[in-house]
Amino acid sequence: MNLYIKTYRHLINPSPMIDGKEYLTSVYRSLGIDYPKFFKMDNLSKLGFLASELIFKDDPSRFVPREDLAVIGFNRSASLEADTAYQATIQDNKNYFPSPAAFVYTLPNIVTGEIAIRNKFYGETSFYISEQFDAEQIFRTVNHAFQDKKTRSVLAAWIESFDGTQEVFMMLVETETSEIPFSIKQINKIMNN
Repeated sequence: MNLYIKTYRHLINPSPMIDGKEYLTSVYRSLGIDYPKFFKMDNLSKLGFLASELIFKDDPSRFVPREDLAVIGFNRSASLEADTAYQATIQDNKNYFPSPAAFVYTLPNIVTGEIAIRNKFYGETSFYISEQFDAEQIFRTVNHAFQDKKTRSVLAAWIESFDGTQEVFMMLVETETSEIPFSIKQINKIMNN
C-alpha cells in the first residue's frame, strides 16, 4: 500500500512569550478556537492539540465523526513534565497540597485522547515512548495501523515537552496521493529541517 503525507506541522522550542502573552495560549486565541478544556491541559497536550488544530483548521468535513482515522503519538519523556509538577504538590508533608488538576494529565496518551475527542475521531489512539526520535519506529507503527481495513488516515506525531524542550512534529498520513511520499527518509528530512 502506498502512503503519503498529506500535510504536516513542525514547531521546535517556540518562544515561551509573544507580546507578553504565553505562546501556546496566544496561538490558541489567534486560531479563534472555542475549547475551554485547553486551559486545563498540560503543555504536552497543548502542543499536540494546537498542531492538530493547524492541520485540520481548513478541513470542510472537520468534526464529522470518523472511524477511519487513527491518532498515534510518540515521545521520549512520557508525561514527566506533568508528573514532576504533581510530585511537587505531594513531596512535603508539611506543605501537602495534591492538585487533581495537575494529576489529570499524568499519562502521555491523554494528548491523543484530547485530539480524538475534539475532532470526533473514533479510530485507534495510542502513544509510544522511545529513547529518542526514531523515524523507523514511526514509519513501522503507522504502516501497522493501516493493516486495520477501516483505517484510511493516521495522524502521527512526535510531541515532547520536558526540561526546557518543547517540540511537536505532526503529520497526516493517507492513502490518497499527494506530493510527499511517506517514507523513513521523508520523515527524517521534515524533522531535521
